[in-house]
Amino acid sequence: MTLALIFDLDGTLFQTNKILEISLEDTFNQLRTMQLWEKETPIEKYREIMGVSLPVVWETLLPTHSNEVREQANEFFHEKLVANINEGNGALYPHVEEVFDYLKNNNCSIYIASNGQREYLKTIVDYYNLDKWVMETFSIQQIPTQDKADLVKSILMKYQMEKGAVIGDRLSDINAAKNNRLISIGCKFDFAQEDELAQADIIIDSLLELKPIFAELNVADIEGMLVKRI
Repeated sequence: MTLALIFDLDGTLFQTNKILEISLEDTFNQLRTMQLWEKETPIEKYREIMGVSLPVVWETLLPTHSNEVREQANEFFHEKLVANINEGNGALYPHVEEVFDYLKNNNCSIYIASNGQREYLKTIVDYYNLDKWVMETFSIQQIPTQDKADLVKSILMKYQMEKGAVIGDRLSDINAAKNNRLISIGCKFDFAQEDELAQADIIIDSLLELKPIFAELNVADIEGMLVKRI
């Protein structure tokens, strides 16, 4: 039986931290130029909330600003992110290609489900040729509810899949798995939070750990794990 493996992108496959700080600093410098910001750039605050939807990001970083200013900041930020990716300033996490090769050759269908915007996701997928392994990349922009659990559900429905896992670093990924009766695999990477990871079925420190997990994990194992959760 084919398993659906649905990966988060930021902080799971792509080392967002390599382009996050410089892109965010540029964005808040732009706001300073427009006399809309005077404080330090809230980089640590953004690290804390990585994984939430974009409206929540800018509501958190710019709590007293208008929606118009938030939209301008978001647009400028994404322009900088895309530029930095195309300039080669980002990187995949170690072993992504090796693990994807292994999974694809062992009866797994690979998808990406992200809270990122379409253009940003496409830039990463194109730059690193991820569509060699990934069936399709899904953006939260495709879902009116802005809920990652609904995004994952749409993937399962489109491809008529029932068994598999969501692999990600934040609570939204873990909840998306649980709400769709999939295994949740938490990645203990750059943006992960201990209290969130504690709610995952499995925790990994490296993507390489997915190889033995899916070499040993069969349909019966998945069913048993889900029964224990209920």
